[in-house]
Amino acid sequence: MAELTLSGITKSFGATTVIHAVDLHVADGEFVVFVGPSGCGKSTLLRIIAGLEEVTTGSIVIDGADVTGRPASERGLAMVFQSYALYPHMSVYKNMAFALENMGLKAPEIDARVRRAATMLRLTDYLERKPKALSGGQRQRVAIGRAIVRDPKIFLFDEPLSNLDAELRVATRKELAGLHAELGGTMIYVTHDQVEAMTLADRIVVLQSGRIEQIGTPLELYNRPDNLFVAGFIGSPRMNLLPARAAGQGTVAVGETGQVVELGRETALAAGASVTLGIRPEHIALAGEGEAGLAMTVDLVERLGGESYLYGSAPGLPQITVRLDGQTSHGRGDHVALRFQPAHLHLFDAAGKALRPDRA
Repeated sequence: MAELTLSGITKSFGATTVIHAVDLHVADGEFVVFVGPSGCGKSTLLRIIAGLEEVTTGSIVIDGADVTGRPASERGLAMVFQSYALYPHMSVYKNMAFALENMGLKAPEIDARVRRAATMLRLTDYLERKPKALSGGQRQRVAIGRAIVRDPKIFLFDEPLSNLDAELRVATRKELAGLHAELGGTMIYVTHDQVEAMTLADRIVVLQSGRIEQIGTPLELYNRPDNLFVAGFIGSPRMNLLPARAAGQGTVAVGETGQVVELGRETALAAGASVTLGIRPEHIALAGEGEAGLAMTVDLVERLGGESYLYGSAPGLPQITVRLDGQTSHGRGDHVALRFQPAHLHLFDAAGKALRPDRA
């Protein structure tokens, strides 16, 4: 397997720049996920790594060798696309063997590689079938098998699960995680689904408008987002982001009522400064009888059995989401008071940058 270094990568189409000075190092054996909204540049960046798009400026280094100008066929990478792109007239075995035949490998080596991949992907019983006789999940496993048999330096995945239904996505996601653990290969995976990113990645690269917003482990991004974009993108349901004003002495005032929220720490903000208060749904509790809290009217309740979600409104604030363990008796139109856990509060300045003691 291999490590990858991108230095100052930019990509322009005419006068339009879609990738802006991206620097990234992927360690040998690491599973890195590119995530972001549609149009953020994640697939373009993957295609640049693969050699399917030329860079405008910058360099691509794989295992110490500069491959920036090399064609895709000479980079030693394997890519799995969103569409399975299987040859419909070939059996599963032939689909996986075809690239090896073109590489000039001898029949015993081809057979050994195909059967090894089939065993890993639980495809041994389907080797003589044609793609039309397979389910969507099985077809995607064949596409992954075609990549495995080539023994690439780096695996590249471009939204490989997006054509599968919800149940198959979960099952195949688990198989991919197990595959990475077994192969120990370097993998770069593109998705718009942040749940996939959180469950698969060693590190996540969050992209927006062709720029890297933050790089970190899933829990680093979840617990310590650098800015409002990452805070709102990572997490499902998303973080509550509430406009507020600094009120001095480590407090902020929230909403039209000016409800005071204790931050649990001092800040250097001037009183009245505009900020955004972030709090995840699971870090909000319902105040008890007679306790003070932010007043909210319940607009919708989702009862999932083991947990419940309250969606509500408060004057001058966007919709608030509250996650409760277990089941709740609250319903639409109920009035509740919310208490925020100070240890889990996030604060962002007017420019959207996280305000933390380590970023003073």
